[in-house]
Amino acid sequence: MDEELNAPARDPRVRRRGQGELEAQVLAVLQGSPEPVTAGWVQERLDGDLAYTTVMTILSRLHAKSAVSRTRAGRSYLWLASSGPAGLAALRMRRVLDSEDDRDAVLASFVSALLPHDEDLLRALLDSASDDGGS
Repeated sequence: MDEELNAPARDPRVRRRGQGELEAQVLAVLQGSPEPVTAGWVQERLDGDLAYTTVMTILSRLHAKSAVSRTRAGRSYLWLASSGPAGLAALRMRRVLDSEDDRDAVLASFVSALLPHDEDLLRALLDSASDDGGS
């Protein structure tokens, strides 16, 4: 009973965001901007009460992944989306692939688990890249 009284209260309405969810939200905000913006501008447009330092951490991680670009503006940076959510997902997929020793097995397993429509789309994309000299 004493443990229940001393335990921190948990608000059931508060939900932890999934991995990458904040990054996707920040990217969406940046894509809605007609020009490079400050981290404070991004913070103001995000749902919830994220700390400025959290927004800066997310922007820095996105920059390290080449999903956003930044330019110096005085002592701070102006941020601009380099890619959209699809590009960020592709970067994550590439990072996972790069971290595995047996790339062939990972790709074979991935392709074998695709839905028929996804498999057709992948074939069309590979054919298109081949036709364009992309491979």
